[in-house]
Amino acid sequence: MQSSPDIVIIGSGMGGASLAAGLAGSGARITILEKGRQLPDTPECRDPRAIFQRGHFRPKEVWYDAADGSAFNPGNYYYVGGNSKFYGAVLIRYRAEDFEVLEHRDGVSPAWPYRYAELEPHYTRAERLYRVRGSLGQDPTEPRHSAGYPFPAVRDELAIAEVRARLKVEGLHPSDLPLGVDAEAWLKRAKTPWDAFPDSRSGKMDAETCGLDTALRDPNVTLETEAEVLRLVAGSDGRIARIVYRHRGEEKTLSPKIVVLSAGAVKSAALLLASKDERHPTGLANRSDVVGRYFMNHNTTAVIAIDPLFRNTAIHQKTFGFNDFYFSDGAGGPPLGNVQLLGRVSGAILKAQIRWAPTLALDMMASRAVDFLAMSEDLPDAESRVRVDGDKVVLQWKRSNMAAHDRLVAVMKEKFRAAGFPIVVSKPFDRRTPSHQCGTVRFGTDPSASALDPYCRAHDHANLFVVDASFMPSSAAVNPALTIAAQALRTADHMIATGFAA
Repeated sequence: MQSSPDIVIIGSGMGGASLAAGLAGSGARITILEKGRQLPDTPECRDPRAIFQRGHFRPKEVWYDAADGSAFNPGNYYYVGGNSKFYGAVLIRYRAEDFEVLEHRDGVSPAWPYRYAELEPHYTRAERLYRVRGSLGQDPTEPRHSAGYPFPAVRDELAIAEVRARLKVEGLHPSDLPLGVDAEAWLKRAKTPWDAFPDSRSGKMDAETCGLDTALRDPNVTLETEAEVLRLVAGSDGRIARIVYRHRGEEKTLSPKIVVLSAGAVKSAALLLASKDERHPTGLANRSDVVGRYFMNHNTTAVIAIDPLFRNTAIHQKTFGFNDFYFSDGAGGPPLGNVQLLGRVSGAILKAQIRWAPTLALDMMASRAVDFLAMSEDLPDAESRVRVDGDKVVLQWKRSNMAAHDRLVAVMKEKFRAAGFPIVVSKPFDRRTPSHQCGTVRFGTDPSASALDPYCRAHDHANLFVVDASFMPSSAAVNPALTIAAQALRTADHMIATGFAA
């Protein structure tokens, strides 16, 4: 590892890896510090019992609920590539309207400091970087694309093509999901879904296999694993002077010119709060008192549609979604959200939630079912927040927009029954599922109401950037991974254009 890099990136998830890829070839000496290690290719990577029932890959970590002080094991992962190692590989753009003020039933989704057109070229670059499979022209809410997807969409399996046809008859507009996965390569390793299954470099386009792989081709970019950052130290001039971290039991420091925090919406905020000092008693980058606030986590519910006469022979299933209720409830009312297929749910996966039921019976039910995810926007609230108490992470999540989400689930049930699935059951996801955590270090143009400028640079510290889902002022209602990557590439361009000057 270089002793005095120009830039240190803390975290190798979608934000940090994409930023590093954008900076590769710039001449900057870059060190990436990753708390975890590379995910090993073991049988557990494709074993649903190990993943869902035994929690084999879940971190041995607890966070605390602010409401009652109870401890829970979060579903965040610490591996090279971060949470993207387990994601469903949906790389979808926010809708153009998501960058504007949107009125919801329970409140307002605020405007971003720029509009969709500003990020569009970076979306296109991110789609190339992550080798996205997709198609244009099927989704009425689709924003303008300056170029097509680099690869054709992943094709429906036969059973899923039937489901798509049934939903079209009901007037819906099922459209191909933009996916970062080589389905053929994935299935060659083992015939399993990819959603929530870890990628052992076997077909999923994640932060390691695309972003980091691109970055590490530059000899000026190095990766240090098992490096847990403990705190940032600000100098008297307000710049971040030192990074203090623990590497395999040994405490070390680095003093780069530029510090980029990409540890995720919870951990980035927690690190800034834990780095408070006499000059910054409420934490770093927190003159505005927004660090840790405005935590958002999509409202999500699994909806399983069952037809006793239907046979779901699909392996992965996750190829389409629909946005017919994204901007309205279908009757002139406010937005409800996005619907997309989940990865194929098996009896072994259901067993994790229904432990009393025999696996054979669950397998029989799963074989006649198709599995969807209902996803609605979680609106920003200053009192929905991340706190630190010593070395504890305390989460105070105030769910919002639940009336709209409940209506989305109800509408889905109506549509699925009309499409020939007489039995429809649902199960909300709880706090143990990191359903696209974001906010907490929001960006904006007003230093009194935001922590970062529109290029993710801290208002309070000239050499500090925060490039992960923390920057988002709203959560929209689609998967955020591509937007994080696009903003990271935009930030990289800005850093290069300004010569990394503070």
